Amino acid sequence: MNFVATIPLTPEGPVNDRLDFTADLAPYHQPVLTNEVSQALIVRPGGKYIDCTAGEGGHTQIILEECIPGGHVLAIDADPKALEVARCRLRSHQSHFTPVQDSYAYLEEIAYSHNFNKADGILIDLGLSSFQLEASGRGFSFQRNEQLDMRFDPSTPVTAAQIVNNSRQDELARLLKDFGEERHARTIARAIVHGRPITTSAQLGELVKRTVGPSKKGRHPATRTFQALRIAVNSELENLKQGLQQAVRLLKPGGRLVIISYHSLEDRLVKTAFQQEARGCICPIEVPQCACGHSPTLRVITRHIVTPSEKERMENPRSRSARMRVAERLYKEDH
Repeated sequence: MNFVATIPLTPEGPVNDRLDFTADLAPYHQPVLTNEVSQALIVRPGGKYIDCTAGEGGHTQIILEECIPGGHVLAIDADPKALEVARCRLRSHQSHFTPVQDSYAYLEEIAYSHNFNKADGILIDLGLSSFQLEASGRGFSFQRNEQLDMRFDPSTPVTAAQIVNNSRQDELARLLKDFGEERHARTIARAIVHGRPITTSAQLGELVKRTVGPSKKGRHPATRTFQALRIAVNSELENLKQGLQQAVRLLKPGGRLVIISYHSLEDRLVKTAFQQEARGCICPIEVPQCACGHSPTLRVITRHIVTPSEKERMENPRSRSARMRVAERLYKEDH
């Protein structure tokens, strides 16, 4: 397991690596689907909830305001700087939430170490925060000229620049296709290899734009390239698989699991996991008699994805690709 750092809730913040909140940071991140998340989790006073991707604390704050008195939120995030923003944002609730810097791929170990043996609700919001896009300096956005890093946790070893500058052309093409669903993967990979070294987000974004031209749908042509690199750097899909399995086990009977994804790779993974956990036998179809002994653990609440309203998309354009799915932990008698 990675090192788990519980951030001390002192007015002046952690002793090391403090953020200067008088600096020109972006405004607090505006969380998506806030009403829908609150309703889906059925937040109650006294409940115990886990926000697996707390970021700047937007959803955490909403959950806290509804679970107090008596409730508690375990707020996990891999990004120590974003979590420090959340710590300052939620200072008035400090006795009711525990911020932990780590990956939710280690969800069960984190939860057990903080007496969250069972949770009333678990949220995983897979989107980037405003801080990461606009103030982290790690090259998440092609609209900013920053070092090509893309690590949520700066202590992890591999950066986006290392992947871009050290991978073979065929490896880059496969990465862009598998993690970005980029139809120009080979063309972009060839351009990257010929254009190396590439050290900044603006440099990479401009190279992709020159290579494939503007998108007919109005989306920046480097969007899928940046998505693919970010997923690879942070092992996002593997972490999601691990986190989903552990979240199901951590939920109390009747507890809710809420997942917000932002592209088809994530959403397909969540949909498949929910469907599998809602089934009995999961043996391959060619097996004539059940040998797995699997019992359903979840009831799928959302048969179709929940998306932001037109009003929310207008007020917060970054919400436009959000897709929410919800499942509920079954009671034994429901099996």
